[in-house]
Amino acid sequence: MKIVKPAVLLLAATALAAGSTVAATAADSPGGTRVTGLQQKAGQVLADVPQPLRVSADAVEYEGLTVTDAPVTKGAQDLACAYGHLCMVVNGTKFDFYRCQTWNLTNWTGDGPFTNNQTPGTVAKFFNRDGSVRWTSTAYQAGTATWDPIWSLRPC
Repeated sequence: MKIVKPAVLLLAATALAAGSTVAATAADSPGGTRVTGLQQKAGQVLADVPQPLRVSADAVEYEGLTVTDAPVTKGAQDLACAYGHLCMVVNGTKFDFYRCQTWNLTNWTGDGPFTNNQTPGTVAKFFNRDGSVRWTSTAYQAGTATWDPIWSLRPC
C-alpha cells in the first residue's frame, strides 16, 4: 500500500472545497497513488496533516489517530470509542485519537457527539485560535460539543 503525501491531501481538499466529489486521479498524485474521499475529509479538518500510515476505503490511519466515516448516531451514547481513546464526530467524520500530542485543526464547525474514554481523570483540552483553553473534558465523559471554533486539541 502506498502512502499519500500531505500535498496530495491539500490538492484533494481544495478540489472538495470547490464542490468536486471526485477523488484525485492517479495522474494528480505523486507515485500514482489514488486519494480516497475519506482522505479528502481528513485533509479538510487536520491543519498539519501528517502522512497516513495506512489508507483503505473505510479508514485513514495516522500515528495516534484513525479517521473513518461517522456511523449514524443519536448521541454520544451511540459513539463507539475504545478504552484509552478520545472520539468525536465532526461534519460526518469520526476522529479516534489515541496518542498524547497536540493536533492542529481547521474547519471544525457545527455540533457533534464526543466520548472521552481515556483512563479515568485524563483531561482532554480543546483550544482557541490564540492557544488559550476553550474547554476541557475529564475522562470518562460523553456528550455533544460545539466545534466552532476549535483550532487544536490535546487528548491528554
